[in-house]
Amino acid sequence: MAAMKTLPTRPLGRTGPLVPRLGLGLMGASGTYGAASSDADRSALLDEAYKRGERFWDTGKYPAASDKYGDSEDLLGKWFTANPEKREDIFLASKFGIRPAPDTPWGFTIDSTPEYCRSALDASLRRLGLPFIDLYYVHRLDKKTPIELTMRTMVGLKNAGKIKNIGLSECSAESLQRAHAVHPITAVQVEYSLFCTEIESPQRRLLEVARELGVAIVAYSPLGNGFLTGKLRSREDVSKPGDSRGFLPWLSEDNIEKNVAVVDKIAEMAKVKGITTPQLALAWLLAQGDDIFPIPGSSRVQRLEENLNSMFVSLSKEEENLLREYADGVVGDRFQSKTGYDFGDTPTLEE
Repeated sequence: MAAMKTLPTRPLGRTGPLVPRLGLGLMGASGTYGAASSDADRSALLDEAYKRGERFWDTGKYPAASDKYGDSEDLLGKWFTANPEKREDIFLASKFGIRPAPDTPWGFTIDSTPEYCRSALDASLRRLGLPFIDLYYVHRLDKKTPIELTMRTMVGLKNAGKIKNIGLSECSAESLQRAHAVHPITAVQVEYSLFCTEIESPQRRLLEVARELGVAIVAYSPLGNGFLTGKLRSREDVSKPGDSRGFLPWLSEDNIEKNVAVVDKIAEMAKVKGITTPQLALAWLLAQGDDIFPIPGSSRVQRLEENLNSMFVSLSKEEENLLREYADGVVGDRFQSKTGYDFGDTPTLEE
């Protein structure tokens, strides 16, 4: 058997450790895009990820059975119990800030209060069976709690040894600046892909400010919720039980045909280069800077291997620009803009 490649690593921002350029997103492992696999199969996937040098794992938990991350933390807790000697090799990220609320339009509510931060972290540590988490994100800002109060709480948890690094997700540039003034932020997790480049916009300034501060960008949904795999061709492809992607504007009846045509152009370039469509999409994202860390999810070893190999794909500047040109044809907003909690701000702290 051929020797496995050593995965490229980069510092996770100015204050973070070296981690693989590509992380492993574990939301899908719990059945968000369909029924979850067995514990044995999912544990085997973690074994294979570890074997291949993938040591940057991203998880989370909302306190409900309908939670987007399902039993991801519970699964990891079992894996760490079975593999205690491997814990020190894994850079583990988790998050808090979203509570289930079945009576709301989106099925959740946002809570970034100090009280919920503390209780959510303790619950995560219990599920994981661990004394600390390497990177803990504020998943969303609730528009009510000044970011300074949340940050002070997280600094206290860091000083207590319960977290090692602090992150934000879907924050505005201003919120990032205010948070960073309290304590250095290691990473911002935000949607970023060929189909979603809003963090680059001069109006948002999030990428610009993150770079000024030395904060890494962790790109979630780097394959457009699976659309950039080339496997989603019709509404029927996202209508199976347990698949939550049917509500995505990109996949609506009005938009899906036009967007499939865009994916087909990307797929044709990938074919010419002798790689897969998702590899090309991930390679494009990696080419946007050494401070960009995509976290694609996978439930199968074959897909895991495919994603990891994207780190060894080179693109010319002409290819990068042509892919941007193709992606300009995408129609439909991203889902997060519908919720009202994208690029979130918080009130000014009154003291």
